[in-house]
Amino acid sequence: MFWDGSRDVVTVFAVALFAVVADRLFGEPPLRWHPLVWLGNLATRVEERLCDGAESATSQRRAGVVAVLAVLLVAICPVLLLDLVLPDLLLGVLVLALALGGRSLVEHATAVSQPLEEGDLNAARGALSHIVSRDTRELDATAVSRATVESVLENGADAVFAALFWAAVFGPIGAVVYRASNTLDAMWGYRNARYAHFGWAAARLDDVLNWVPARLTAMTYTVLGSSRSAWRAWRSHRWYSGNAGAVMASGAGALGLALGGDAEYGGELKSRPRLGDGRDPTARDIGRACDLVTRGVGFWLVCLACAALGSLT
Repeated sequence: MFWDGSRDVVTVFAVALFAVVADRLFGEPPLRWHPLVWLGNLATRVEERLCDGAESATSQRRAGVVAVLAVLLVAICPVLLLDLVLPDLLLGVLVLALALGGRSLVEHATAVSQPLEEGDLNAARGALSHIVSRDTRELDATAVSRATVESVLENGADAVFAALFWAAVFGPIGAVVYRASNTLDAMWGYRNARYAHFGWAAARLDDVLNWVPARLTAMTYTVLGSSRSAWRAWRSHRWYSGNAGAVMASGAGALGLALGGDAEYGGELKSRPRLGDGRDPTARDIGRACDLVTRGVGFWLVCLACAALGSLT
């Protein structure tokens, strides 16, 4: 289950290759059968039990830590049981394929870009509302394109590259722990009255687990796009999240676009820095962003293939 030396580099490459192919061919399972949906339901029950009973900020933080540990423990138990009956390669492919969201990312992005290119702005806004938390009802075509490109670039790091990274480092357990922590952050990592303290542990764990993958993703975007612009945007960004900022800024520069800027969340206008110094995005740039993520996955697979060949010599 845990990779334990150079002899397993070949297994790491094989797992990554077959999992990426499986994700591209089959995508995610139906929601009713998706492990992350089950995990989310579990997290909701744990939250109701622990968060509602905590009153002070300190007790809420402690409850949040316990909640994260409890959910992670439950998440890894099925993997530990399957490890008793499945070979490493099969278990690795199964878990990583479920952890990856590459095809889903492209499908959600296309659901926005297609009606946008056809001039159906309302349909594009509706599709966008399923992948971002900002208000979409009053966005114009440029703002819809910008939000979608930002989502593709950021979720490329979260739902694809980070899962590949932790699976390569720690095997199926790494992929499960990462995706579970990412799910908990998406549910609890908000700075509002309910989650400001309870969600602290989930948010910090996600930040830590994403630190290296986010910068590797930013490096990937830089290498595969307009490198000079990507590097300049990456190094000069002032985004409030270092991980997301590095990813979106490098992606903006790589694509020659201007992202970021003010956006409305929950009826309140949030001031956000600009990322990149290119032109405003259009509907066609959504496909370019998806293509950048796809080429990045290919680039990582080539790097793993080279490492596997090197381990055999």
